[in-house]
Amino acid sequence: MIDVPFERPVSYGTRATLTEAEFAQRAAAIRTQREADAAESGDGGSGVNPASYWLERGQPSRQASLIVDPPDGRLPPMTADGAQRARAWPSNDPPDGFASAADFTVYERCITRGVLGSTFPNIYSSGMEIMQAPGLVVIRYEMIHESRIIPLDGRPPLAPSIRSYMGEPRGRWDGDTLVIETRNFNGKTGSYARNGNGNPTSEGLTLVERLTRVAADTLDYRVTVNDPRTWTRPWTVALRLARDPDYVIHEYACHEGNYALVNMLRISRAAER
Repeated sequence: MIDVPFERPVSYGTRATLTEAEFAQRAAAIRTQREADAAESGDGGSGVNPASYWLERGQPSRQASLIVDPPDGRLPPMTADGAQRARAWPSNDPPDGFASAADFTVYERCITRGVLGSTFPNIYSSGMEIMQAPGLVVIRYEMIHESRIIPLDGRPPLAPSIRSYMGEPRGRWDGDTLVIETRNFNGKTGSYARNGNGNPTSEGLTLVERLTRVAADTLDYRVTVNDPRTWTRPWTVALRLARDPDYVIHEYACHEGNYALVNMLRISRAAER
């Protein structure tokens, strides 16, 4: 799903899947990029993206966009408050440099990607391990190594004053579908595209996730984002999760190797001098 755009091209309208010709074009582009990724070197004139080497690709998808609702596959308008907070979202290239680590996003600081950023298809280390035990489900994410413990026993929600980056989930079964409703977010994670590294959320955010097993090795995953302080209406992302029994979740020691933060702060001080 890494090659499926987050928002649908405007020219597609409400068409949620690619035509045969569009799918063939996407598949061909993926093949070309895979060959470039596997090459020991390149001449730079092939038109492929050299940064794509880091991406982990599966089979091409016919899905036109990750967003499936609104029907045009595009984000709804932001509220005035949401747009103001979006403009204040930390920039990765501020004109006056970085004053402190607090000027970076929580993803760049290796704190979290939030629920959305942890789930959406990402550049690499996108493994997700789902474990079941009596009365709960645990979802463990590879990148930034967070685990969500989701009670299924109907326990009451936490007090609204207790908030966190990943929120407080409660799960229930709707037939064969696991429904997870999460509240009590702290409003410090993003919601846009990969890594949750763009567009704000608020403390009013509620996520409703639905996981349905549609084949022995496939889960249908849908999440509806409802944040009335930030968006004028809810929106939904859908994707398929493929089971891979041979996949290995590696340690993601993000903070221990996060020299970029230190170096960028040094550059800012050097620029000031």
